[in-house]
Amino acid sequence: MNRPANPTTAGSADRRTLDAAGRTALVADVRRWSAELGFSALGVAALELGPDEAHFRDWLAAGFHGAMAYMSRHGTKRTRPAELVAGTVSCLSVRMDYWPAAAAQGPGALATLADPDRAFISRYALGRDYHKVLRGRLQTLCDRVEAAIGPFGHRVFTDSAPVLEKALARNAGLGWIGKHTNLIDRDSGSYFFLGEIFVDLELPHDAPASAHCGSCSACLPACPTDAIVAPYRLDARRCISYLTIELPGAIPHEFRRAIGNRIYGCDDCQLVCPWNTFAQPARITDFAPRHGLATAGLIELFAWSETEFLDKTAGSAIRRIGHVRWLRNIAVALGNAPTTAATLAALASRSDHPSALVREHVAWAQSEHLARARDPDAAAPSHAGK
Repeated sequence: MNRPANPTTAGSADRRTLDAAGRTALVADVRRWSAELGFSALGVAALELGPDEAHFRDWLAAGFHGAMAYMSRHGTKRTRPAELVAGTVSCLSVRMDYWPAAAAQGPGALATLADPDRAFISRYALGRDYHKVLRGRLQTLCDRVEAAIGPFGHRVFTDSAPVLEKALARNAGLGWIGKHTNLIDRDSGSYFFLGEIFVDLELPHDAPASAHCGSCSACLPACPTDAIVAPYRLDARRCISYLTIELPGAIPHEFRRAIGNRIYGCDDCQLVCPWNTFAQPARITDFAPRHGLATAGLIELFAWSETEFLDKTAGSAIRRIGHVRWLRNIAVALGNAPTTAATLAALASRSDHPSALVREHVAWAQSEHLARARDPDAAAPSHAGK
């Protein structure tokens, strides 16, 4: 936690003696400043996460985190903020909308999914890396608070440390955790990023958001790989976002056809959520699609050299998977694409790639086209959901 060099300085003493009215006024100021920085909402969360800790432990015990060993690495620090950052008393939780106004809205995303020659990339990753965008603006917000009240202890997070961000956001009144395990706001849907500031300030907490999924369960059957094994329970090992982003090795054969043309992440459970009728487009330009990624063809992206990949994904969340996993994912999508001379030629161009991981997925894709050539009545892979 960033702390003043001398906690007995005048500024520090002043802010610690804020009365109830002063603390309420400070939160109102912080909300206003956060809106000026492009955040769509800010709330103050209580830190009690007992039921969420139990749910998280059960999730880990079931092995649903797969290869994400970091999920179990920090013990109770993820669910007890004051253990992660000593002195934490309150959490400022923020939302920032990312749905790119320049990209096609819901029908456009569905149209991309339905076109087996085009690459579908989760809408959050089409523009600039959200880690960079949110982290800088959260720090600017902290600077404004410090200018107003003097030095205070704080630490900024944007999906960058063991923080149970959705539970904290719910506690801050920013939305409820839906059956697909994403946070939903009744006025904004679920297309937004979350960020947190742990502070050593005693601030008035907002009321937690109430849940409004009701009897709706549209997200469960919409998942192409049946990763939502029960309401509010996600087996990440089956999730396309995990398979295409987090998994370092080979994608299990049982999921390859279901992946369709999704080469980085998956939005299916959100695309069918009725609350996303109210989704708000991004207020800042950072999340606008870059390099034509909202409409790019699979063959075009498969042809990118490693240098091109690094150049065109600079400042993007996509870069973290590296060129090899990028090609692995697209090879699977090309295996699900219609059999054309161009598709077969693209796969052949990578059949002797230096990476065994790429070669194996290319070979699988080629075998899929060969099998369909032998049996034209074979079932076609799914693209736009089930």
